[in-house]
Formats: sequence, C-alpha cells, structure tokens
Amino acid sequence: MKSSGKKLSLPAYDDIFSTEESRVDDAREKVVQIPLSELHPFAEHPFRVLDDEKMQETVDSIAENGVLVPAIARPRPEGGYELISGHRRKHGCELLGLETMPVIVRDLTDDQAILMMVDSNIQRETLLPSERAFAYKMRLDAMKRTHGRPSLRNVSQFETQKRTDQLMAEQTGESRATIQRYIRLTQLLPELLDMVDNRKLGMNPAVEISFLTKEEQADLLDAIESEQAMPTLAQAQRMKKFSYAKRLTVDVMRAILGEARGADRSTGVIAYNDLREYYPSHFTDQMIHDDIMSYVRKRHLKHQRKDPSR
Repeated sequence: MKSSGKKLSLPAYDDIFSTEESRVDDAREKVVQIPLSELHPFAEHPFRVLDDEKMQETVDSIAENGVLVPAIARPRPEGGYELISGHRRKHGCELLGLETMPVIVRDLTDDQAILMMVDSNIQRETLLPSERAFAYKMRLDAMKRTHGRPSLRNVSQFETQKRTDQLMAEQTGESRATIQRYIRLTQLLPELLDMVDNRKLGMNPAVEISFLTKEEQADLLDAIESEQAMPTLAQAQRMKKFSYAKRLTVDVMRAILGEARGADRSTGVIAYNDLREYYPSHFTDQMIHDDIMSYVRKRHLKHQRKDPSR
C-alpha cells in the first residue's frame, strides 16, 4: 500500500501535558537580569543623563534598595538590547559598579518604541526646553506615521478626524500651540538652543528666531557676542520680518540689539513691511530698508551718548 506522503504533525510532549496556568505564565512578561554591556541607548534619545543631584539620589536609592522599577528594552537586530526606558537607572548602576540590571524585554516597532520612550520620560518636572522640544517632535512624527494624516477636507468641513497634534495635545495635556512652539525650537542652532536651556534666551524670542535661516542664526550669534545683548521678543519679531524680506544682515541685527531696552515698547522701530503704506509709491524695498536702518543707527548713537559706559 502506497504512503499518502503526508506527515502528521503531533504536538510536543510538553504541550500535551502543560496546564493552562503554565501556558499563561509562559506568555506573561518576565523581568530578567541583563548585563549592562548589552544595554544600548535609544537612538537619538532626547533626554540627557547628567551627573547631577537627581542622579546622586538615584544612585543612593539603587545602593539601598536595588533597581525597584525594571527598565524596558527591545532586542536589537545586531545583538544586545536597545533601552526604551531606564537610561538613568542604567547609569546609576554603572556608577555603583554593578554588572546587571532588571529589564523587561518587549518586541516593539520603531514608532511604538518612540511613543513609549517619550511617554516614560515626558512627565519629569526637570526637563530642559531642548529635551521637551525633541521629545515632542519625535512623538508627533511617530504618531503621524502610525495614524496617518487626516485629509484637509475631513478636518475642515466635516470634522470626522482630528489633527495629529490635536490628538497629541489630548494625550499629553499640553495645548496644540504649546506643542508646536516647543517643536519650533528644534530649528535653532545648538548654541542658541543651549542659551534657551540656560535661561539666557527667552522662550518667546527663541521661537521667533527659529524662523531665521541657519546662516542668519549664525550671524545672530556674532551680533549677540559683539553687542553683549540678547534679543527681546519685539526685536526677534523684527528680525523675523527682515528675514522674510531677505534684508536681514549682521549689521541690521547689531543695530536692533543695540537699541535701548524698552524703546520698542514706546516708539521703537518697526520693520519696513509695516511702514510701506506710509512711504511714497515710488520707494523701493531697498529705499525703505535704508531709511529705517538710518533711523535705527541714529537711535543707537543717541543712546550711546546718553550712556557713555556702553
């Protein structure tokens, strides 16, 4: 008698005699001790790990109680694991000379990992503006890839879908405007962003400055250094207008930064776009620009005469 050629697939011995309880236990996430050398930081991790007072508190806690909350990581294709949460705990373990730490390993897509990484850190009270800025950008980009963009027709007319930033606002408790303002900071040069983190440059003027080109931002750094002054909100807004008009130069920046503080609140200089209606029709943009710059320089010289110490 010929064989049918079909092979019967029999369940394994362990599968036959395993209980439902054991099968549930096998599927349950487990905490495992993983060598620190096999734990790698999350790619483009926006949150800094600093040796500050908070880190010392983490070290003291680990020394006394161990790592109370396991880290979360995912397997890397090239081997080892990518940390999703637990970067500070890992550093604390390294400072104590420990070799392993407790970790929960999960299989996550890139976007799932980003969302979990951001959400596990974003509620910290001591976040720097730059940390929040890049975290919000990573989260919003991941949400757009995951949920897709709603069509403008659906959003504006029928409101059957929500904008991604609106969904993110509801999930994080921030307003859409606040989220977008933080994300704008990611367009700043690192040196300017450091000034925001160090509270030398205000958040509001920094958002306006983020609309300048990278070359203009580099010139602004030179102007800040030469004038020893940080732009106010009104000054940053004027620089933004000059930039849109392709008229922003380092000399313009120096003249604006050299104005007396508070002058722009009373009778300050206004960008030429705002004054065009007051000029004769035959005046070109360059003529308006030159006239305004002449006025700015006169104000600057007048202020210097009043304050010779400058």
